[in-house]
Amino acid sequence: MRKITLLLLTVPFSAVLAQNEPKKTNADSTKVQELQEVQIVGSRNSKRTVLNSAVPIDIIDVKSVTTQSGKIEINELLQYLAPSFNANKQSGSDGADHVDPATLRGMGPDQTLVLINGKRRHQSSLVNLFGTRGRGNTGTDLNSIPASAIKRIEILRDGAAAQYGSDAIAGVINIVLNDNVNELNASVTTGAYLNDAQGDFLPGTPNTPGYELDQNGNGNSYGKDHKYDGFSVKAGANYGAKIGKNGGFVNLTGEYLTKDKTLRPGFDFRKGFGEASIKSYNLMANFELPLSKNAELYAFGGRNDRNTDAYAFTRNDGERVVEDIYPGGYTPRITSKIVDNSLTVGIKGTTKNGWKIDYSNAFGQNKFDYRIKGTINASLEDASPTSFDAGGFSLTQYTSNIDFSRNFKSVLNGLNFAFGTEGRIEKYKITAGEEGSYATYDTNGVPITDPTTQFAPIDPISGNPRPGGSQGFPGFSPANEVDKQRTNIGIYADTELDVSDEFLLGTALRYEHYSDFGNTLNLKMSYKFKMCDHLSLRGSFSTGFRAPSLAQIYFNTSFTNFNASGASEVLLAANGSAVTQGFGIDKLREEKSRNGSVGLAGKFGKFTATVDGYLISVSDRIVLTGYFDATALNLGVDSAQFFVNGVSTVTQGVDIVMSWKDTFGSSKMGATLVGNINSMKVTHVNNGSLDQETFFGAREIAFLKASAPNNKFGLNLNYERKWFDTGLAFTRFSKVVLVDYAGADNVYNPKIVTDLTLGFQLIKQLKLSVGSNNLFNIYPTKQDESGNTEAGGYWDAVQMGFSGAYYYTRLNFKF
Repeated sequence: MRKITLLLLTVPFSAVLAQNEPKKTNADSTKVQELQEVQIVGSRNSKRTVLNSAVPIDIIDVKSVTTQSGKIEINELLQYLAPSFNANKQSGSDGADHVDPATLRGMGPDQTLVLINGKRRHQSSLVNLFGTRGRGNTGTDLNSIPASAIKRIEILRDGAAAQYGSDAIAGVINIVLNDNVNELNASVTTGAYLNDAQGDFLPGTPNTPGYELDQNGNGNSYGKDHKYDGFSVKAGANYGAKIGKNGGFVNLTGEYLTKDKTLRPGFDFRKGFGEASIKSYNLMANFELPLSKNAELYAFGGRNDRNTDAYAFTRNDGERVVEDIYPGGYTPRITSKIVDNSLTVGIKGTTKNGWKIDYSNAFGQNKFDYRIKGTINASLEDASPTSFDAGGFSLTQYTSNIDFSRNFKSVLNGLNFAFGTEGRIEKYKITAGEEGSYATYDTNGVPITDPTTQFAPIDPISGNPRPGGSQGFPGFSPANEVDKQRTNIGIYADTELDVSDEFLLGTALRYEHYSDFGNTLNLKMSYKFKMCDHLSLRGSFSTGFRAPSLAQIYFNTSFTNFNASGASEVLLAANGSAVTQGFGIDKLREEKSRNGSVGLAGKFGKFTATVDGYLISVSDRIVLTGYFDATALNLGVDSAQFFVNGVSTVTQGVDIVMSWKDTFGSSKMGATLVGNINSMKVTHVNNGSLDQETFFGAREIAFLKASAPNNKFGLNLNYERKWFDTGLAFTRFSKVVLVDYAGADNVYNPKIVTDLTLGFQLIKQLKLSVGSNNLFNIYPTKQDESGNTEAGGYWDAVQMGFSGAYYYTRLNFKF
């Protein structure tokens, strides 16, 4: 490992929070999202709180929320609590079936930076391809972090690349880990989905409440009917212990999740439309040890092992079916093993003259390996195995940073000055699978190396050559293998000046150098003006950037694209390859952004409210093109596509957060309204001499804009009295419009999803909760039966979800 000793922009949030956060009992904890008086992400000033911040920030008390919600993954929690956060399960989207793409303010999954305890988190090695929101993007896998380990989540809804570097175009999510001691918290949650959106929807299937694919029958026939599916069990435990007598601690978390597949109405070529199954094991640790009165050692990290299983598109007939193995066809399964490791170690302290210093080194790695089951290599005909190791990819990140900050109380009403530097090494690898997963064999069972003298077997019915590679997901070949790395170094300066009791002014400047694309310089200015005791005006302007991910630069593969018109073979060519150069595609460069916001923040007794408008302009956004005709290239594929700095966009919107809580005798009540209104326009398509509709046409534009609904509003109500509490939430998702393969609009009408939970404190140490997510079993709008939806289902995977009602019960233990 190459060692770097460099520096960053983040004072450790946990240290500052310990100074400013009031100690709360469980009785004081709010059950809804609220603006809490703690210092948070977006500022290095130890005096700064949510209510006097110049930028909008959400604070989500995860411990409190998870006891009143049936959401079992972090993305699900944030989807219904944060106004402009959106995430949803996918189906028929290869790797995206296993890692949910998430967005903030309708931007890309990779345009939000994620921190753990204030330190940069590594991204997933997966790049989203077809059939998913955020196609062409990489992102951070929030579900690899156990919810049981999290104290709270801080969401900065503002451009912050001048403070935090690449990716922070839409905002920053900071996850603060538990630091409690002498307390064991544990929970067990079980639940299942109501499976009644089937029957009449599917021609030729029994008119019953639900069904499953008969896996032993190759996933091409219907097995036993089930009224419920997607059964899940989640168990988590968290415990902290003191170390020494001066505030040292170690906090440990273990979490286990198992979830079965769901199956929802799909067309004949997509019998396996539904959510993937998951089996996940999570460990996380958080540690602090005072070394002296003014210095301490800290460390945190974890490991996530996740095994997933998702259906690919069904092969019913033709050259992809070998009747001797799968009579009548089959539905391959894409299974994955995802391993995520992270470790951060650092020292922080304060000098005699008041300078705070924080030095740390961080390691993060995400590995993604595929095994394709229930499949064949059709060119091997009846000699084909039915399972293949298809290879995989990994991303490794090493980060070193050092930060300095000091508050000068004598400068006007206080000046906070911070500076620092960060260095990072990123490594990206693609590893090949076994030969049968990618090779095409000739009639003698020998891999084809010379297509002029060797020929694949011919299917006797269709008359077409049989394709090679594992059906469902062709494996990576040695020609796809990649082992690349890059380095970058950044330096920054950050100031916050309290000009008076009423006026705050903040500035930040950051310079970065990347070894692959060069330099970037970004700035940010923010302000807050206290108009009266109850109301403040705030705003900001910033420039930003996002470096192209190594996956976007180097990822390359071949795959089969299915729709109602049939199947076609597609080559995704790496940036800088002969194929992309032949199409005139330039080397990828950074995305550039300008971000402006203005808003009001008020507190009126027990009522708080924030309203923030924003405008985000991004040029040279990296997207995945449509399919260009590649038959003349003699590559054995029908089409080619590639990553490109393809479009410029302007996104504007409004975030709204209103919160109220009060106590009436022994009863407590609270209400929160969160909302986001969002609109994105594509202002330029950088297609050059290539056909614009193929390069990035109406269909691709629709998917880009569908990263978020045009508006989303959530009303969360809660009530607590002695041993009983209840929560009721209504979330409205606006209309979403996608464009199908035939060029027609797929319109998903506005829907309201209702969640209900009931909690019973049985004894001091034990609480029982029962409830439902999507209580009234609301589904997306059913599309026509042309079969041209993206995922092959009767509806697409939109933000409100597509699996219907989920019912659960949970036991919480506290000792």
